[in-house]
Amino acid sequence: MNGSVAYVVTALGCLVGVAGVVIAVVALRRSRTGRRPQAPGDPFRDRDADALRGDPRRLRPGDIVEVRGVSYAVRGSVRLDEGGWSWSEHLLDDAAGGRRWLSVEEDPDLELVLWTAEPSATLAPGAPTVDFDGRRFASHESGSARFTATGTTGLDPAGTMRYHDYRSPDGARLSFEAYGNAGWEVARGELLHRAEVMVYPQGDPGKVD
Repeated sequence: MNGSVAYVVTALGCLVGVAGVVIAVVALRRSRTGRRPQAPGDPFRDRDADALRGDPRRLRPGDIVEVRGVSYAVRGSVRLDEGGWSWSEHLLDDAAGGRRWLSVEEDPDLELVLWTAEPSATLAPGAPTVDFDGRRFASHESGSARFTATGTTGLDPAGTMRYHDYRSPDGARLSFEAYGNAGWEVARGELLHRAEVMVYPQGDPGKVD
């Protein structure tokens, strides 16, 4: 009887040891992916600003957004996910037909960036620094993500994309994005203050895409 008990205890010890090794290997593999962990929600989120100025996190096609006094219609929205980390990009169209992109991300603070496409740029990402429009931009982050698109964006309803983001010392942004098998598209970005953005939802305020 004592021998049987000792055998069971030994077997259980081996199983626990194997489980510990498996957990350690999985954790090591995850640490090598280079993906950012999902940011927690901001406990100090300014809900008063959301109530007064609208919530950019809830933007969707058909809404109106005012940026620095200019009104835009949201033509389409792109939701991106990279290993659990998600953010959104919205195609804006003004009354004169001008188009910009607005990115909305929590890191964990809300970050709003207004992007202007630079179709004539002949740059390519990859170098530690890139010179453009009189500024030197340093590589900030790069990766790939899955996306889903709604409304009018010029993209497939779903797919994958690659990105490489750069920043200058004065806070300007430079982004390279490639959707599907398309080549790199270059855009210059301006970081917005929360007070510079006003959202006017046009649909059901309880629905989130």
